[in-house]
Amino acid sequence: MNKLILVKYASEIFLKGLNRNKFEKKLRDNIKKKLKGINYELISDQGRYFIKADDIEEATERVRKVFGVAEVCIVTEVPRDMQAIKEEALKKVKDANPKNFKIETNRANKVFPKNSLETSKEVGAYVVYHMDGLEVKVKNPECLVNIEIRENAYIYTTKDKIKGAGGLPYGINGSTMLMLSGGIDSPVAGYLMARRGVELHCVYYHSHPYTSERAKDKVKDLAKILSTYTEKVKLHIVPFTEIQMAIINGCREDELTIIMRRFMMRVACGLAEKYGIQSVATGESIGQVASQTMEGLMVSNDCADRPVFRPLIAMDKTDIMDIARGIGTYETSILPYEDCCTIFVPKHPKTKPRVESIRESESVLNIDELVNKAIEETEVVIFQ
Repeated sequence: MNKLILVKYASEIFLKGLNRNKFEKKLRDNIKKKLKGINYELISDQGRYFIKADDIEEATERVRKVFGVAEVCIVTEVPRDMQAIKEEALKKVKDANPKNFKIETNRANKVFPKNSLETSKEVGAYVVYHMDGLEVKVKNPECLVNIEIRENAYIYTTKDKIKGAGGLPYGINGSTMLMLSGGIDSPVAGYLMARRGVELHCVYYHSHPYTSERAKDKVKDLAKILSTYTEKVKLHIVPFTEIQMAIINGCREDELTIIMRRFMMRVACGLAEKYGIQSVATGESIGQVASQTMEGLMVSNDCADRPVFRPLIAMDKTDIMDIARGIGTYETSILPYEDCCTIFVPKHPKTKPRVESIRESESVLNIDELVNKAIEETEVVIFQ
């Protein structure tokens, strides 16, 4: 009997029709990349992947983070033989020591003589016969034993299941340049974009000496955490001080934040153009801060030359924080190191800016020169 990892991929992939093979291949390739360095064998069997690995725990931890994986289960492989299945099911129930149980069978291999219901009944009767006082409970049993009948039989219980990242295979749906700050929101936005199959690149705006090296290191740490869910993350570190000082010296105080956001959008789009990235993504949520009003977002979009995605746009802060905790970015995000968005905040920022008015205000600046210089001096760090 062998211990294997059963990989169940997201049901959404099954609905892709003629494109399903493309999604399955991408998922399979991503799993192989994630398992690099581990001695393993990947077996495909009728909509299921099974992994044999020397280090089951490490392989499981890696695979569960692969986007497109709905669930991973540690299964026991036995011969496709009724007696072997009965004995292993009994062992699983004895280990759980429940008051009640249920058997569920998925007979994918139709060569097996008994159908799913017949198999469940016979195995269940065998378990009851060998365990005094044990009851069968159809709804919400204490112990649910799953039997998968394929080339061999695979048996596991509820406690052997681990929830996967879900979503779609990473890299199947284009690319985005994420504006990554040191806050809570933007890493969550990046995670959600990647979860929908979008290849993730990041841009961070650093205002030395007004923002410290610790602030930069914090963003690097966030990019590194995100890279555990993706193949790799390229972090573009943009020197932003010259742009900020030009805005402060040349524009109205109440418009500083919105004009700064417009420059960030221009730089993100410029970098995206340079590296062939199709979109921009941000961690903005409608109404959360002064620059994230409907009018503010429209004024920011005015500078974009490609789609701008905001996956958090309708989410409450508490919901965003819950996701951040779940993906492991929260504790890093709350470290007290300020980014460039927080150090020059006006006392009374404009909340309902107009595009024409903002364009006029920033017309005193040499926009193209500032943006191009920032892009040319950008540092790129790769995490994988």
